[in-house]
Amino acid sequence: MLQIKPISLKSANTFVLANHRHNGKVLVHRFSLSVYDGERLCGVAIVGNPTARKLDDGMTVEVKRCCTDGTYNACSILYGRCARVAKEMGYKRIITYTMEEEGGASLRASGWKVDAQNVGGKNGWDMPSRPRIVSEITLFGEVSASYPLGEKTRWIKEL
Repeated sequence: MLQIKPISLKSANTFVLANHRHNGKVLVHRFSLSVYDGERLCGVAIVGNPTARKLDDGMTVEVKRCCTDGTYNACSILYGRCARVAKEMGYKRIITYTMEEEGGASLRASGWKVDAQNVGGKNGWDMPSRPRIVSEITLFGEVSASYPLGEKTRWIKEL
């Protein structure tokens, strides 16, 4: 049986660095949760302020990372509990983003809805008024950007 527990940002980031497909650590957060299968840590979620400045209204939080080792239902449980904790803290909505190739089954299973598609674009979060320098890193033997490029889908859950 899966069990949710609190986790420090440092420990959550350690798990993310070891297991996430395309993202690195998070610098600041509001809270982080972990999911255990017995004594085994099998996933983490890190929740913070929205990346998009226009969505950072003080009543919205963003799941910055949801990372598991593939344990069945771990992602769905984490997304659901993140929403529950955010609601208990007084937030009105919670958002997250998925890459184009990610289906979002765990989000749908925990009651999230698609809010916007094709956000982020092929240049990521780069804007003329706020350029982002894309540095190359190597993930799984392939050269990649330091943050994932490509179209993203924004998901939302009203609390």
